[in-house]
Order: sequence, then C-alpha cells, then structure tokens
Amino acid sequence: METQLDPMKDDLPLMANTSYMLVKHYILDLDVDFKSKVIDGIIVLFFETGSQYRKTSSTGKGGCQLQFDETCKMRASEFCHIPVTNVTACSSETEYNDFAVCGKGEEDTSDKNGNHSNEEQASGISSSKDCCDIENHGNKDFLLVLDCCDLSVLTVEEVDVAAVSGIEKLTRSAKLTDASKELEDLRNQIVHELVTLPADRWKEQLYYFTRCSQAPGCGELLFTTGTWSLEIKKSGIHTPTDFPHAIRIRYKTKPEGRSVTWTTDQSGRPCVYTMGSPINNRALFPCQEPPVALSTWQASVRTAAGFVVLMSGENSAEPVQLREGILSWYYYVTMPMPASTFTIAVGCWQEVKQQSFTAAIQANTEFSLPSSQADFRWHEEICGHVEYPCRFQNPAARLQAVIPYRVFAPWCLMERCEEHLLQLIPQCLSAAYTTLGTHPFSRLDVLIVPSNFSSLGMA
Repeated sequence: METQLDPMKDDLPLMANTSYMLVKHYILDLDVDFKSKVIDGIIVLFFETGSQYRKTSSTGKGGCQLQFDETCKMRASEFCHIPVTNVTACSSETEYNDFAVCGKGEEDTSDKNGNHSNEEQASGISSSKDCCDIENHGNKDFLLVLDCCDLSVLTVEEVDVAAVSGIEKLTRSAKLTDASKELEDLRNQIVHELVTLPADRWKEQLYYFTRCSQAPGCGELLFTTGTWSLEIKKSGIHTPTDFPHAIRIRYKTKPEGRSVTWTTDQSGRPCVYTMGSPINNRALFPCQEPPVALSTWQASVRTAAGFVVLMSGENSAEPVQLREGILSWYYYVTMPMPASTFTIAVGCWQEVKQQSFTAAIQANTEFSLPSSQADFRWHEEICGHVEYPCRFQNPAARLQAVIPYRVFAPWCLMERCEEHLLQLIPQCLSAAYTTLGTHPFSRLDVLIVPSNFSSLGMA
C-alpha cells in the first residue's frame, strides 16, 4: 500500500509529472455549501508540454519515444495489480478498474524519516508514477499525474476548445495551420497559442480562457485517484505532445479535507478559509505543486447571499446576483504563481470603511514619497522573470507608496478595526514601499481571521 506520511513532520510527495505536462492556467467554478461543508467544483486546466519532453523532442520523434520506452522498462517493476473496489472511473469503467498502484516505489525512494528525495521533488516526477500504462502490457499510454488529496473526483473530460466561436483568430500563424492536420492537433495548438499570448493582450487572453472553459466536452478520460495524486490517461495517446492540453475535472471537496477549515468567526457565524498547511491546496483542487509549476488563474465562487468571498486576486471583486439568495464572486490573477498561493475565505465578513472621504484621501497621501525618492531604484530596471503584466515596468505603479486596500472583519470587531487598523495599514504599506520598493501586487485585502487560524503560511 502507499506510504503513509505525517504532513506535520514529513515532506509532502510532489507527484505531478511537470517535466512532461505543465499547467499554465486554472479556471475554477465553485459552489460553497455551508450545510454540507462541501465545495462543489469544476476546474479547467490548460497545459503546455513540459520542458523535459520539449528538449528530447528537439532530437527527433524517435529519440522521444526511446526515452519513454526506457522509462517504462525501468519503472515496470514498480507497478502491480491489486483488487480495487473503490477506484473512481468514468465511462470505460471495466477497462480501467484493474489499474492500481502499489507504493513500493515510494518506499524505496524515501529516507528513514519518510521524506522524499530532493532529486525526485526537484524534477516533479513521482517515484512510483510514470508516463506508461503498465496495465495493458506494452501499450504505453501517457499518464498525466496531478497533486491531489482528500477530493472526490467525479468526471474528467477533454475540452473541445476548437468549438469556441472566434477562436480561429488564434490559429492564423503559418506554423499553426501546417501543424493542425487533425482536430486533436488543432485543439492543442489553440491552447498553445492561447497560453503564449503576449502580456499586453492579457484581457483578451482571460476572455478566451473563460470561453474555452465553457466549451463542450469531447470525450471522457480515464482516471484514478491515489492518496496523494490524480492520474489521468487517454487510450492510445503515448506522448505528452498528443495528450489533451485542456481538460475539465468535476469534483467535490470533503468536509474533512485538510486544505480548508470550516469554522465560525468571532461573531459565531459560519466561515471557511484556506489554511496553507499542512497539505497546501491539494484538498481544494487538483493542481501541480513542484516549484517549477507557476500558473495564473481565474475563479468564480457562488455562495448564499450574506456571505462575502475574498480571494487572492488582482481585482476587487463585487458580487453579482445570479438568482434569489445566490451571489457570485469573480477574481483573476495575471502573475504566474504557485498553486499553493491560491487563497480563499468565505464568511459573513463586513468591510470596514473610513468615516469620511477626506480621511481616506489623507491616509493615502500622507505617506507617499517624492517621485525622485520613490523611483530611484527602479529607473530603467529590466526584469528577468517570465512575461506578464509587470508593475515594475509601470511608471505609475512605481510611484504608488500605498496601494488600494480593503479591510474585512466580523461585525463584532468592526468598531475596533475602524479605530485602530485603518490608520495602521497605510503606514505599513508605505514603510514596506520605502524599504523594498514597488509593490508587486496592485491591491490588498486584509481579513481579521478567526482565532483558530492555524498557520501563517497563507497570510
């Protein structure tokens, strides 16, 4: 059986095979139900072929397949068939129910404390996972592995992004037209063009990500869930290049899932928030956790009226009423970040506001620095990160000592927050700006969390 780890003492296993497939963007569509303490969700993942496979591809297709074949032979002894009664599978249930993984490989690559080796974690390749399908003895289907824990996965399907009207404008390059001889190639090429759009087209990119996430499915994919992973394959697909680059997963969280805490706030009202430990967000949505996996995301969250949804996002979301008693909140992020930095907090929070407009203006101007002092460190600065809409290259952002902020708290703490916290935050933001320079984010939400908040890892 799989090795049992203690997340409080052992390193978490990095199962996702990011060297072959790398998530570039997530779209989450979530319903928060406080009665059942379950978040019911759909997530769409957009991939690029991973760096390791791209490197081997440059030597020719034969070289790629050789690498996969050798890996299959090497890992074959690490898989075994065991009777499985609770394996989740989609339509081809009889074909996939026999597929199971024993934890022999994991045990062999762990040290005495159960910690997985640095080499294994750095590569993002699990010790017992692999690109091959051992079940069919030689029919080596590619296996996509995602980090996942304490989730009920219902269905996994390929998304027909080619069905999106207007998407053809992304397929006009010559190399794209030449490469897209089959519909499967066309879909993957569309995703490639979408995830590689220039940073100055980020609004258009988010628009098409949303449209693609709503496209119809074009075939269910086989999958199984382990203690720490979700494994997905498509029969007959042997390489990451040919594997679907846009997939939709329907799932539910579990009340006992360790990525979120269902509790009450200081006023005794129900709330839920991400903890940041001990297992990051893998019990909130299937993701990739190795350090190389930096992605952007969008999220729509629906909950009952009266609840406020706060999330790591670049926009100050305002609720939209979908129907009576149900509100929807939408956030997005354009800076590629680890999936572990995705935060959410849903509760009966209330926004703490300045008593007067004059006080707000004074708080934001009193701590601003002269332009010459604020700008000296970033004059003609060249960033070395991947391309995204970067604030360090925006002259207006470089002069902003106090970024826009909101403060939320339970109703019983509103008066104290208004009296003490509102005056403190601009001073803190200005001090950080004076010491560190331009704020990397465009806005800030401050939430007074319940006293049982167990970790500052996601603060």
